Amino acid sequence: MIYNVLIGGTAGQGIETMATILQKLLKDSGYHVFAVRDVMSRVRGGHNFTLLRFGIEAIQSHSDILDGIIAFDEDTIKLHVAQLKQDGFILCDTQWKIEDSRIISLEMVSLAKQLGNIRTIGSIAIGALLKIFGLKPLHMDEVLGKYLKEQYKEVNKKALLQGYDMAVSKYEIPEHNDRDLLMISGNQALAFGAIAAGLKFYCAYPMSPSTSIMEFLASKSDKAGIVVEQAEDEIAAINMAIGASFAGAVAMTGTSGGGFCLMVEALGLSGIAEIPLVVVDVQRPGPATGLPTRTEQSDLKFVISASHGEFPRMVIAIRNHKDAFYQTMRALKLSKKYQIPIILLSDQYLADSVATIEPYDLTDMAIQEDNELLDSKEGNYLRYRITQDGISPLLIPGKTKNFVTADSDEHDERGWITEDAEVRNAMMNKRFRKWDKLKNEVQEPEFVGEDSYDTLLLGWGSTYGPIVESVNILNQDSYGKYAALIFGDIYPLPEKLLKEKVSNAKKIINIEQNATGQLADLIRERTGIVCTSNILKYDGRQISKDEIVNRIRKEVLE
Repeated sequence: MIYNVLIGGTAGQGIETMATILQKLLKDSGYHVFAVRDVMSRVRGGHNFTLLRFGIEAIQSHSDILDGIIAFDEDTIKLHVAQLKQDGFILCDTQWKIEDSRIISLEMVSLAKQLGNIRTIGSIAIGALLKIFGLKPLHMDEVLGKYLKEQYKEVNKKALLQGYDMAVSKYEIPEHNDRDLLMISGNQALAFGAIAAGLKFYCAYPMSPSTSIMEFLASKSDKAGIVVEQAEDEIAAINMAIGASFAGAVAMTGTSGGGFCLMVEALGLSGIAEIPLVVVDVQRPGPATGLPTRTEQSDLKFVISASHGEFPRMVIAIRNHKDAFYQTMRALKLSKKYQIPIILLSDQYLADSVATIEPYDLTDMAIQEDNELLDSKEGNYLRYRITQDGISPLLIPGKTKNFVTADSDEHDERGWITEDAEVRNAMMNKRFRKWDKLKNEVQEPEFVGEDSYDTLLLGWGSTYGPIVESVNILNQDSYGKYAALIFGDIYPLPEKLLKEKVSNAKKIINIEQNATGQLADLIRERTGIVCTSNILKYDGRQISKDEIVNRIRKEVLE
């Protein structure tokens, strides 16, 4: 059983703090949680809301269908009442005179004023909400102490308990005691994966929605032994990361699409100089400033071909909060192994959403400091030695008596600049032999759904959760059987499972958060496979399981 509530109001009303406290209380009570924010790009005013799903089952994504609305202004009710179930509820203050039998009207503002702090209205609402769902107000001291300053803890505890007493139970949720769950945001999970891989240097310029990666790493930098640097711009950030990697540090940089635009020349430097590098692109809608606080999947083609010239690279899309940890760790390892740039694609939906997941497996984490490929004999070192697999020995400056070189010009095996045609061909061929070996590292997309199916859905990255949940719903219909392939590794494109599963499908429906169907184009280009239709969304809001199911049902009935 899963419930879905919306907490809405204007920026500055403490909605995010309330949602954070509530989701922590639910998690500490042993329930699964999934929360996603919808915020406007402004400090005050506007309409902001948080969607919070919780229950005794694992939750993969958000939902548009609401069991309850917690409204801190009248607009929240007007904008979202159409999404509310007939047996749902609207929790609001008595000042909002709206005719609806589902209204639960409480004197929250009046009580907050009596308590001497209008900001306690959020805690009053939390208490009332817990009572409505038949939940006990447990773990208050611990949670309020974590998120509120000490001088505000007691008044908010009092507000929560009084809010609890004001409300009446409407639901009875079974007790659930899975307290070993980890609650984490997508960007936090990504940062933890980098730490687990042995990250030593992170440099970035703040750009939403990637900024919280830098903030989180900075908060852990002393304990983890990481240098975190805020650069003056994205050009400086990527070049500093390349420099740190050349000097032997496990290095990474992060940005969003607009910042990645500035990084593309340096990406080519990483490619030709064969310096390991991981770049995180947390996508938001473009072009230019676009929609800074919203989500999209429109950078795929861009990052695959970014920077002039040709060189091997890898593109990995993060699918969920579990994936964010393991794929970041894997990207840093593969980048060092193949001495190539790797681009990690996330997006605002995944970056800012919070989910409860099973704890990570922390075995076999950090990048090993090995010298298996190195020839450290003085005078014999060839940085760009022609090798069978294209991977040349990599020494660290200062750790050897040999001269270690790197250059943005084409070079010979020693790293010396050359314009010789034969050497150019040899170096290009050497670099692209890595590509042939890298293809063996590529992970196939995840398959979900019925083994015998009529319709195959395709998706990548953060559409994972909505697609998985929609497949489960659609397979309860009598309109056919459904399955899906959701890609994580995208470039090089894994083709084996795709070709196998497509051969069994009557329809292939591509689902993406962009206007042109970029994954479908890549699949057609690489394999000749053409999708039957596309479900595309590009208004800056994440597609939901409800939208996918409705679109497919409509198509079937037509």
